[in-house]
Amino acid sequence: MTRDPSAESRINTEDIRRRKGGVPIVCLTAYTYPVARLLDPHVDLLLVGDSVAMVLHGHATTLGASLEMMIAHGQAVMRGSAKACVVVDMPAGSYEASPEQAAMS
Repeated sequence: MTRDPSAESRINTEDIRRRKGGVPIVCLTAYTYPVARLLDPHVDLLLVGDSVAMVLHGHATTLGASLEMMIAHGQAVMRGSAKACVVVDMPAGSYEASPEQAAMS
């Protein structure tokens, strides 16, 4: 089942910025397509956190999250949402070395 992208435009960073000091922003975590489908109509932001390594993959810490894992879960959440702004954590080790490494990741 696909969503009609013309039905509603996706919330973006400028939309969020305009809300400063006004209506509170609603943000929840989603790691999967079905959860994103469920939450999307009710939130402004969907966060794909590196906690996915612990919650879904059984790692002891968030250090188990790889860039590939975050990309895969981010893509699933994007496919499952039509309205919410989707924010994806960058996993440890994917950005600390330099601004160039962060941009490449």
